[in-house]
Amino acid sequence: MLLPVVRALLGLGQTPPAQHVCSEPVVLLSHTGGKMLDVLGMDSVSESVYREMLAHPQDGVVGLASRLSLTEDEVRTALDALAELALVWHSAEDPQSFHAVDPHLAAEILLARQRAELAAQEQRVHEAQAAAAQLRSEYVKDSPDHEAHRLTGTESIREYLAALYDSVEEELLTFAPGGAQTEANLRSARPQAERLLTRGVRMRTVYLDSVRNDAATVAHADWLAAGGGLIRSVPSLPNRMIICDRKTAIVAVDPDDTAAGAVVVRTAGVVSSLHALFENVWQAAQPMSATAPPADSQKLNAQQLEVLRLLSQGHTDEYVGARLGVSARTARRIATKLMEHLGARSRFQTGVYAAAKGLIRF
Repeated sequence: MLLPVVRALLGLGQTPPAQHVCSEPVVLLSHTGGKMLDVLGMDSVSESVYREMLAHPQDGVVGLASRLSLTEDEVRTALDALAELALVWHSAEDPQSFHAVDPHLAAEILLARQRAELAAQEQRVHEAQAAAAQLRSEYVKDSPDHEAHRLTGTESIREYLAALYDSVEEELLTFAPGGAQTEANLRSARPQAERLLTRGVRMRTVYLDSVRNDAATVAHADWLAAGGGLIRSVPSLPNRMIICDRKTAIVAVDPDDTAAGAVVVRTAGVVSSLHALFENVWQAAQPMSATAPPADSQKLNAQQLEVLRLLSQGHTDEYVGARLGVSARTARRIATKLMEHLGARSRFQTGVYAAAKGLIRF
């Protein structure tokens, strides 16, 4: 419903765009009486300059300043703002010459930017909720008799899990973020996993796609699968989590530092919600033996699509790498290839182009 309003504000009518760069004057609706596109992130001066460029595409900085009664510095500042919004571009023949992006495409770009900012705000809200939950968890009584209690330190977590695994009867579900595991950790995990599988416990584990590049982790996944375990992977995971028999959930206090501790939850409603989260991720995950790079080099894989989604939300290479279980350098390399693939000039523009092509959804 919002797009027709934007088209009306820009005076587009119902005529589809013929090309991306305006070479003919465009007749615009009158906008006397104040700003119309500030809701989409464009200030009044930039809006006036953009409209004037559409109406008089041959005008340079001097001409625009004269028509709008602005100084040349004010016009150049507005052009910089429009360039940041990807609504104007420099001529290859004359760096001093600017061209306005076709208003139909401009409407899509502005809307995509607003959606990206909304998604980033929603992400910040989720992170705030997680921080609030962590704060509450720090003040619950550390007693196994309570519906929630905290485990502090790596050794405490290991001891608790060892005792808990001995009591598992039917099912053990695991989110395993963090990327590839060390061979020492994998060897130490085998005896317990073998006991669980021998007792007939159903084990389902979700790793990150990045572990497919680690021979030791792949070998461990193959070993689990040979014993009856089910292994899948996804581009990113929200947190480290273990659910036993749909009765007890163990969640890392800090998703970026599992050594900081964990919270044990037995509240039925909370465990049920966490179980539903696991099932949703499991359905979208790929079996470890079935994922391979796409035969079509033009097709993006699940990990690349996740990088696009994170870039569109304004996240750094360090954050993207942590979510994917890879180094920031690897995340930067993936992002650079995606920019080249989409013909984008910036990280944010990469996300905008991906949204316009329907590769990601906000």
